Amino acid sequence: MKILPKTRLGKYSVLLIIAVPILLFIGMSSVDFYESVPAGKTILLDIIARPGIALPMLAGFICGIASFFTGITSIFKKKERAILVFLSTILGLLVLLWCLTQIVFAH
Repeated sequence: MKILPKTRLGKYSVLLIIAVPILLFIGMSSVDFYESVPAGKTILLDIIARPGIALPMLAGFICGIASFFTGITSIFKKKERAILVFLSTILGLLVLLWCLTQIVFAH
């Protein structure tokens, strides 16, 4: 078992999961600019009202989900066995599950 991935899909999976906390940090750091702007009731309304928060956060979640699917593909189709690919796939699965629970159990 290796630490670093050898396949292109494995490398993409690791890079995508690295992008998640960076994009979430960018989104959270722009919260101060939108203090007086209320959140939208839907994602589209929130993108229109507060694009500096919504777009990086949405991109971060998309990167996490994409990391899961590229990791799964590299593990099963390309036989990737790198530890970082397994970690990025597990973290991507957690992002996917969090997004699904937000949709199913909306508040």
